[in-house]
Amino acid sequence: MSTTLTPAELPADAVEMGRISDAWGIKGWVKVHAYSAGADALLSSSQWYLQPPVPPFDRGFTAFGGTVQVAVTDIKPHADTLVALCSASPDRNAAEGLKGARIFMSRSEFPQTTDPDEHYWVDLLGLKVVNREGVNLGVVRDLMATGPTSVLVIECSRDDKPVERLIPFVKAYVDRVDKAAGLITVDWQEDYE
Repeated sequence: MSTTLTPAELPADAVEMGRISDAWGIKGWVKVHAYSAGADALLSSSQWYLQPPVPPFDRGFTAFGGTVQVAVTDIKPHADTLVALCSASPDRNAAEGLKGARIFMSRSEFPQTTDPDEHYWVDLLGLKVVNREGVNLGVVRDLMATGPTSVLVIECSRDDKPVERLIPFVKAYVDRVDKAAGLITVDWQEDYE
């Protein structure tokens, strides 16, 4: 396999999925540190967009500048990580040179979810959150993994000061996610801390 680093534009719907953490083996495979525990999108992808690392992972990185597109020829789970073979790393030396590179994918390339209650985190960011009474509780700014469940991090204001509200993302509290309307309805009161 020859080294192929094709300069590319990062798609408008690009999502940072992880980074290359190290070389694996002698044939050009790389270890991938995925940012999500569910790596279905990465496992189903045939192409990635790579960008150089940012601190603290940028020490000595010289493999490329800007954004490049690479073909993913094989990817699989291995122990507690993923390992992949891509057109940018035909041998171990090339794979070592990619250490720290950030991996992006186009959101449109993610596999479709089969369960209506299953959502990609990236699709929840920016959605307005209201309770059953229609009270605006804020906007989803982040999600946190807290072991068996995820928690919505809601940005809101109280007394004209920005504050965070945390709501467990479980059926007991989340009534409905309507991505088309940009709205999440929850069983949560405004004064819950």
